[in-house]
Amino acid sequence: MAAQLHGSGLCFHGAVRAKLDRVTVLKGSYLMAIKAEYIWIDGTEPTAKLRSKTKILDEGQEPPIWGFDGSSTNQAEGHSSDCVLRPVKVTPDPIRGGDSILVLCEVLDTDFTPHPTNTRAKTAELAEQYAGQESWFGIEQEYTFMVGSRPLGFPENGFPAPQGGYYCGVGADEIFGREIVEKHLDNCLAAGLPISGINAEVMPGQWEFQVGPASALEVSDSLWLARWLLYRTAEEWNVSATIDPKPAKGDWNGAGCHTNFSTKAMREDYEPIIAACEALGQDDKPAEHIAVYGDGIADRLTGAHETAHFTQFSYGVSNRGASIRIPWQVEKDKKGYLEDRRPNANMDPYLVTGKIVDTVCSALEKKGLV
Repeated sequence: MAAQLHGSGLCFHGAVRAKLDRVTVLKGSYLMAIKAEYIWIDGTEPTAKLRSKTKILDEGQEPPIWGFDGSSTNQAEGHSSDCVLRPVKVTPDPIRGGDSILVLCEVLDTDFTPHPTNTRAKTAELAEQYAGQESWFGIEQEYTFMVGSRPLGFPENGFPAPQGGYYCGVGADEIFGREIVEKHLDNCLAAGLPISGINAEVMPGQWEFQVGPASALEVSDSLWLARWLLYRTAEEWNVSATIDPKPAKGDWNGAGCHTNFSTKAMREDYEPIIAACEALGQDDKPAEHIAVYGDGIADRLTGAHETAHFTQFSYGVSNRGASIRIPWQVEKDKKGYLEDRRPNANMDPYLVTGKIVDTVCSALEKKGLV
């Protein structure tokens, strides 16, 4: 019996040893694994939402194409629900840290053609077509922190003091959510995004960050990733962030996504800047642009609160009530850029940058101003 027990013990210990060896191997493999957060833009209308999910990669593995259930993201029917994620931009993941990465993807159908909700593909074509003009964009993303249905800083009943002191303000009586904003800025910088600044806006809980200067695709890809990081960062404070263009009705500024634009010729001479403004206001161009500048634009572009009315087009130097503003420094230097003040905070940057490139670059090309 003792021998049998001893023998059994040897078998038992051998099994444990083998199991421990296996655990060690698996643990080593796990330590080398990479968490990749795949991020994409869904088909929700009228304003698309960001979605994401995690894939575990081996160390050194390039993020492969992946799939998802398009019937759950407004991008497919249940009877044919598979959609494809193709990585287009990879950055470090500042949320998880370590070797984790963020993987921005475009959505394809299973035949690898762009999905109808994939607005990036058309902008990529336009950017390539006019690459010689070296377009640059700088986008000012306004947003509002919300607690339930009210902006952060609004009392539970009634309204705060009128707008005025909140813009670029300081102090607990005027600034709400700064700790989230600072963390978001740090996260964007850690991810290597071309963030160029932040500031508090004119309403309590309303802020802005700027992305660029960068090309049409780079600024658009980066803006979508910066939005994802904004939502994800605010989660940690149990606060939501909205890009609704009019989160507080009444006598409050809306939230825009002012889009600064230049070509190489504009950065060298003033004539192409005026030509660009004229092209943006020609014929049906204003209506074409407004159509892709974000949902709910009539609520924000009322002609008040530093906006031009959405049915009218104008441009002017240092005029924040115009559709297009030429900064005073640009007129003084006789070169630089223009600011399209019409896009909503909830705009799709691929649509906006693509439309501006198409309108302005084609016009400058026809005039020989390239």
